[in-house]
Amino acid sequence: MLSSDHADIVRTTLPAVGAHGIEITGRFYSAMFAAHPELRHLFNQGNQANGEQRQALAGSVAAFAAHLVSPDSATPFQQMLSRIAHKHASLGIRPEQYTIVGRHLLDAVADVLGDAVTPQVHAAWSEVYWLFATLLIAEEARLYRDAACDPAAPYRPWRVVERRHEADDVVSFVLVPADGGTIPTHRPGQYVSVAVTLPDGLRQPRQYTLSRAAGDTAQITVRRVRGDQAPDGAVSNHLFDHVPVGEQLQLSRPFGDVFLDDDEDPLVLISAGIGITPAAAMIDHLAAADPDRPVLAVHADRSPRTHALREQIAAAGGRMTDFRQLTWYEEPGELSADVRPGWIDVAELPLPDKARVFMCGSLPFMRKIRRGLHDAGVSDERIRYEVFGPDLWIR
Repeated sequence: MLSSDHADIVRTTLPAVGAHGIEITGRFYSAMFAAHPELRHLFNQGNQANGEQRQALAGSVAAFAAHLVSPDSATPFQQMLSRIAHKHASLGIRPEQYTIVGRHLLDAVADVLGDAVTPQVHAAWSEVYWLFATLLIAEEARLYRDAACDPAAPYRPWRVVERRHEADDVVSFVLVPADGGTIPTHRPGQYVSVAVTLPDGLRQPRQYTLSRAAGDTAQITVRRVRGDQAPDGAVSNHLFDHVPVGEQLQLSRPFGDVFLDDDEDPLVLISAGIGITPAAAMIDHLAAADPDRPVLAVHADRSPRTHALREQIAAAGGRMTDFRQLTWYEEPGELSADVRPGWIDVAELPLPDKARVFMCGSLPFMRKIRRGLHDAGVSDERIRYEVFGPDLWIR
């Protein structure tokens, strides 16, 4: 809990810190990478370039500070903490790195806000940061323990045994442990970090859902990111162009706080584009472990050509007793009762009573779906979402 004198200071200065949050985090990252260039190998440089990481960090710090000074607010603190901890664990973040981050982040606050950052203000925000860091360090320690993972060596070599074309610009990599060991256990919907060394020598991690894991293999499904007016995705294009069958990849243990629950409530899985991967993993698991659980799978895509994992989901759904799939295409081609043109209309969905909903797609897509679910009477406690990249939902 924040000390009372510091709580008053944080409450008073929070509007200024929040208003300048992106400028503060921009200064922070520039200074930290200049002083510690080795950390560029740990942070997603694509998200640095497009500004999303700055937005996410600014939003999380402001949200945590708001939680400290207004504990009864609607700030989704616990969800935010869990999501960040799982991402950090997949990257092997270590406690000593929080000291580096804290020093440069507080320096950036002072640089941007200037004389407004008195010694008292600095001390108050230092307490905010270290309370947040301490909670994350503790949660990450628990995750490392449960996963039997040494954060100093978070990756393990895996060998590609199959590359399977799934859709335009989408491929699945089927993998086995290169060391001959066992597949780590995971919950359907979780992800692994994949670390690659790019041609310029920069090592970069990215998170990919385990879109299927069965027996002695695991599978990730990758969409090639074409930048159009922005740079192409560095890691996705490297995987497409330089990772054939027989190549090795470095994978973390599975992590992620959005996964299939072990209960009997009906499931509604709503996805768009490559956001189908967690739904595919859940359906594949249920077909083997709980084929009688009711599942409604709802997906939006550009066209049948871009719709990934269709065959895997159809095969798994065919082994279930109460499975239905509805699909919306922008360019539909042939229509049917279960294939419709345009975008998902939640009002048209046959939502079962007491359904649990999982969403994955772009933030605008999920926000629109969430509004529709609320209109249909589905409460937030029954809605979970996964977002690929920095979580900007709380903004």
